[in-house]
Amino acid sequence: MKVKARTAHNGFLSRLVLIVVGLSLSAAAGALVQSKLGVKQLAPEQLQLLNQAQERDALYLQQSVQHLAQRVGDLQAKVIEMEQLGRRVADSAGVMYTDPEVTNHMEMGEDYPLIGNAQDLGRQLDDLNHSLSQRQDWLTMLDTVLSHRLANQARFPTTHPVDVSYATSNFGWRRHPITGRQKMHEGIDFSAPVGTPIVAASGGIVTEARYLSGYGKTVEIAHGDGLITRYAHASSILVRLGDVVEKGQMIARVGATGRTTGAHLHFEVRLENQPLDPMLFLPGGHSDSLIAQAEKTE
Repeated sequence: MKVKARTAHNGFLSRLVLIVVGLSLSAAAGALVQSKLGVKQLAPEQLQLLNQAQERDALYLQQSVQHLAQRVGDLQAKVIEMEQLGRRVADSAGVMYTDPEVTNHMEMGEDYPLIGNAQDLGRQLDDLNHSLSQRQDWLTMLDTVLSHRLANQARFPTTHPVDVSYATSNFGWRRHPITGRQKMHEGIDFSAPVGTPIVAASGGIVTEARYLSGYGKTVEIAHGDGLITRYAHASSILVRLGDVVEKGQMIARVGATGRTTGAHLHFEVRLENQPLDPMLFLPGGHSDSLIAQAEKTE
């Protein structure tokens, strides 16, 4: 992208220089012809006035060139700024900066053919400046949207609630270890010694911090938009109702309270009170595909 943008604007500058040089040569040639043709007929005072007029024209042309060059420099600075912003946006979106859909939107130069007179050149520079401003506004808006999306992603429970590498009982239908009947297991279990720290899988607000029938000492954390995590069978609870917790903050310790056959953490993820497989979120599961699907529905 950077090479294409610089190539386009190098071509732009080259054409601008050719036009300016052409205008200068044209003006100089016209003045020279007029002076050669009329030098014998002009009085000294008239010749002096003609020379002064030519000097004024030359100075005006030089000032115009300098002004246009300054504007081109300003536009180049904007292009560099847009490139930097575009890289940040592309990185946030997981899009390669050289992807066609990115470079097509950022392509410049060919949309603005130059015409060989100063008035048209100035008008085209104004158009180019307006177009660059619009693209910059669009990229800034996209950067804001992606930043908001990344903040939403941060709400997902993607941190392991205990320092255990595997689950001893997965989500889904299973034979209940106490009743022996087939029953839906609405979370996953991590066996760990009593007292093992339990941390919040994501930041949120504590909505339960008490003993619940069957679950024992339980903590629930709301993460927004109906998404909650539940941590059950704890030996002790370290947070209170209404506390704001951060991802990775210790909230309880593993225990064997409630209806259980041994010390472990029962971990659930629920959306609008419907159980979801926690492995869809946790590292090593399918969190990337789940997040991608969630982004498409926003």
